[in-house]
Amino acid sequence: MILMNDWINNKLLPPIMKFVNTKAITALKNGMLVSLPFIMVGSIFLLLSAFPWAPIANWMNATGLTPYWTQAYNASFGVLAIFAVVGIAYNWVKDDGFEPLPAGMTALVSFFLIMRPTTAVMNGTKTVVSASQAPTMLTGFIDRTWLGGQGMIAAIIIGLLTGWIYSWFIKNHVTIKLPDQVPPAVAESFVALIPAFVIITGWLIVYILFDATAHTTMTQWIYQTIQTPLQGMTDSFGGVLIISLLIPFFWFFGVHGAVIVSGIMTPILTANSLSNAAIFKAHGVVTAANGGHVFVQSLLDQFGTVTGSGMTIGLVFFMAFFAKSVQMKSIGRLSFLPGIFNINEPVLFGVPVVMNPILILPFMFMPAISMGSTYWLIKLGVIPYFTGVQVPWTTPPVISGLLVGGWKMMIWQAIVLVLSFFVYWPFAHKQDQILYGQEQAAADKEAHTKEAEAAATTEHATD
Repeated sequence: MILMNDWINNKLLPPIMKFVNTKAITALKNGMLVSLPFIMVGSIFLLLSAFPWAPIANWMNATGLTPYWTQAYNASFGVLAIFAVVGIAYNWVKDDGFEPLPAGMTALVSFFLIMRPTTAVMNGTKTVVSASQAPTMLTGFIDRTWLGGQGMIAAIIIGLLTGWIYSWFIKNHVTIKLPDQVPPAVAESFVALIPAFVIITGWLIVYILFDATAHTTMTQWIYQTIQTPLQGMTDSFGGVLIISLLIPFFWFFGVHGAVIVSGIMTPILTANSLSNAAIFKAHGVVTAANGGHVFVQSLLDQFGTVTGSGMTIGLVFFMAFFAKSVQMKSIGRLSFLPGIFNINEPVLFGVPVVMNPILILPFMFMPAISMGSTYWLIKLGVIPYFTGVQVPWTTPPVISGLLVGGWKMMIWQAIVLVLSFFVYWPFAHKQDQILYGQEQAAADKEAHTKEAEAAATTEHATD
């Protein structure tokens, strides 16, 4: 075990951490966080626009409220790729210590530049198939198809490249420098002029090349050749198992596994969630037949890391109500409320779970059991597909299950949480026995010491 720990800490983790802490991954992770508030807001309006209870849904349709909920959803959750492309370029340049907003805006212009309208659009009484086929019938519009999940990978690539190139220009002073007397706001806009012009021209050339040679756009090409296969690979039982095991594996060695995995997986899982949201909005239900994805962000959040990485609520419940050792009982009671809100660092470092060979098996395999069984129950039609709705990560379990998948998902999530107690119980019981024995031995030793001191004091007084 010691040799394995040394190998992992000295050989495996350093290159992984080096990769995770690269500028690209950091910009990607922080850039995606920009969209989080709009995901939550958009999820609320998605629920309202396709309300799961027919009487309320029919009433909102009859009163004309539903189109307004749809409008709010389309302007927030539905254009997530915009937040991603701006956020990624912004955070790249910000990390380099330069004014980041012009870089974010340059990335946004570049993202719009490489797209063209491709889906049917109603223009009065006419249906226009595409701007390229009938340019005189429709004069310019932004196709929302590519502003959501389908444009996510293109947004990531453009955001990263734009941030990198923009910073290179600033670092190498390839800018217009105005006198110090010029107001800072004006000066900053001129600093961005040369890099913005070069970057936008570069993406224009990319657009021309794709249009002239492949009669498509870079966004469409990326979606078909890169993003769709990636979504398919992750949206599999093997992908579910690998991700469910990786997070607790890293945590076991004291490394924040959720941060490492989410930095890489969040864009793909978010794209899957957006796809499900679009299906749910269009049909009122998500199924395999209409292209629904099983492995979305909610599967990881509500069945992999719910109550914290390793799904430690079962361990916390045992410690709070069944443990004999003072250490486990006190930590369990202190950790119960944070665990309800999916915070379990007190357990991971207080028991500890980190570097504890007794608890490694339930800690690693409980998320795999939870996510794997949920995957197959969805595939078999026992519980519904996730609707694409996402909730804040601190949302308590059971409530979160109801919001992301309905009452069946809520009941199943409650069953899994109860199951976690029985998975952890034999291992937690063994850990408790060891700690209780140590505490008893320490208490006996202290008692013997006090008895010896008392005897020595009595003997000294007699003398």
